[in-house]
Amino acid sequence: MEMGWAYLLAASALEPCWVVALEKSDGFRRALWGAVTIASIMACLYLLALAVAELGPGLSYALLAGIGAVIVVGIGAVAYREALSARRVAFVSMIVIGVIGVRLSSGGMI
Repeated sequence: MEMGWAYLLAASALEPCWVVALEKSDGFRRALWGAVTIASIMACLYLLALAVAELGPGLSYALLAGIGAVIVVGIGAVAYREALSARRVAFVSMIVIGVIGVRLSSGGMI
């Protein structure tokens, strides 16, 4: 079970990598960034598959999506200077609360 969480955290760390690489690929017109995008997606899905085998699909995907979304919003704010309005922060906070709630409801600690 512990490895499932490690796989899930690694997959969650890779999700923002492919999102940023996708943006940098300029619609796959920049081959290197396109290759990084595809490699990151494949590695992310592989790690997600390993996590799903141990943790189940609902928990794994919910946490992957939530963690990845929060990280991508953070990257957008820092690297791309996207605005962090009070509404955006409130909704991202709800995602964090949801991720924590899903983790707690699965019988584990934060």
